Amino acid sequence: MPRLWGIALIILLLGPALGRGYVLTYDMVFVPHLAMRSDFLGFGTALPRAVPSDAVVAVLDNLIPGMVLQKLILTGSLFAAAEGMLRLVPASRAARLTAVTVTIWNPYTVERLGIGHWTMLVGYAAVPWLVLVATRARREGTLPMTGWLIAPLGALSASAGVVVAATLLVVGVRSARGAWRSNLQLVCLAVAANAPWLVAGMLHASAALHDEGTSWFGLHAEGGLPAPLAALSMGGIWNREVVPASRTGALAWVALATLGALAVCGARRWWRWGGGVAHRLVALWAVGLGLTLLTWASPEAVAWLAGHLPGGGLLRDAPRLLALCLPVYAGTIAAGVEVLVDGLRHPDLAVPRSVLAVVCVVLPLALMPDVRWGLGGALTPSTFPASWDRAREVAAPGHGDVLLLPLSAYRAPPWTQGRTIIDPLGRFLRPNFLASDDLVVSGTVVSGEDPRLHAARAALARGDAVGRAAALGSLGVGYVAEELDSGLPPSPPIAGTAVLTTTELRLVRLDAVAPRRATTTDRLLLAGAWLAYLACYVTGLAVGIRRVGIRRIRHRSG
Repeated sequence: MPRLWGIALIILLLGPALGRGYVLTYDMVFVPHLAMRSDFLGFGTALPRAVPSDAVVAVLDNLIPGMVLQKLILTGSLFAAAEGMLRLVPASRAARLTAVTVTIWNPYTVERLGIGHWTMLVGYAAVPWLVLVATRARREGTLPMTGWLIAPLGALSASAGVVVAATLLVVGVRSARGAWRSNLQLVCLAVAANAPWLVAGMLHASAALHDEGTSWFGLHAEGGLPAPLAALSMGGIWNREVVPASRTGALAWVALATLGALAVCGARRWWRWGGGVAHRLVALWAVGLGLTLLTWASPEAVAWLAGHLPGGGLLRDAPRLLALCLPVYAGTIAAGVEVLVDGLRHPDLAVPRSVLAVVCVVLPLALMPDVRWGLGGALTPSTFPASWDRAREVAAPGHGDVLLLPLSAYRAPPWTQGRTIIDPLGRFLRPNFLASDDLVVSGTVVSGEDPRLHAARAALARGDAVGRAAALGSLGVGYVAEELDSGLPPSPPIAGTAVLTTTELRLVRLDAVAPRRATTTDRLLLAGAWLAYLACYVTGLAVGIRRVGIRRIRHRSG
């Protein structure tokens, strides 16, 4: 029953996103076939925000078409999160159904869907499973197979990787004598699962020291709901455009009061469910909430960390880390429902008891009714222009990178029904691409960190088309792709051979291109990082095969 309810909720939440086409919204871009390229492995000049996610998708969509893969990831993440919470809620049917509801239908999942942070949804889904993994490691002294497989899948981006590592270490590490083996395994798993972006980020350490825009990306109020209260209810995202209307008015206060009351009511029973790990789950909740509140309470401290500590910039969007709060958030609310329903144990109250249980289970839906059916239609799929297929064939790898123009990170082309998306053309084509990483937040430009992009901007400012082409070629740019339907001002002309011109796109091939090569040191470091990442999967499979073999031997001998 809880699983069927979860499937129904996922369908109701995603709605049109499950239909034909690609869901393109802000940072979520899936294409028919994502070609593997060196930048996806960490060799790019920009910060590795899509490492290792792009590389993993590039491998998977050789087996599963990109359109299907996207839908599997979205539905699978929500279902896996709910299934994991079911294993942490050993309670009545009403409590388990409530746990499924608040796991799938809450501000965190809704807002991350809206802004396209699909890697955070995968990390969010991994949290309850990693709690189980870390708990078992503490009890048995060794990591189970699932830990080696789930951790690298959950750590598909830097912020998601922090969620994975924090869950493993906060829940699993212990100070008892003889615990060094399981502690070492947990630390090794946390490092190996995050190795690709950690090493790639280390190679861009100077660019990572960037304090601009910290105040824009931290915890924000949602309408009349103050920022700290928004965080307590798993919300507080910086982008107002993806905040549901129900989160900005009276319903948000009703949701805070009712769900908060259920959580307080159920806290004691939930603590009993948690046994010896409950205090660690509270610590995990405190880490996620505390780092999120820091961006609101002391943005100057976060800015200092981002400007002086490599990796400190991860705290700029600390509300992503609210995924760490899931076990306590969903668990205490579910326990509160059980306490409330158990209060009507008298036989004469069977009907009111059932009605109360149903009301509690569907309450979160009533508190955010406007997110049903694809966030009110915001997740309606799109199809790419036919001219992009031709551009993909023309822009062959081996002749430098593709510069995407106009220099704006986000687009709102007509074929997406005007929805804002990060420029998908670079991922649609096959070579490495150079695109703007500047962001415009509330009219303020937050400059990006990619030094090569700054050099490309200077090249475009040259006075003649030939000079622009020469300067871009020296940066390793071999093609210039200008999207003519972006709604942005046209870019300056660049000398070269126009290999494709349509109403949506112009593709120019430059004549002289300086190849961009990675150093031997970078290659060795990144090779080691990817070997460590892949070793997680190999180790997990090896542990699983070994255990299956042991079980078969015991079965035969028994």
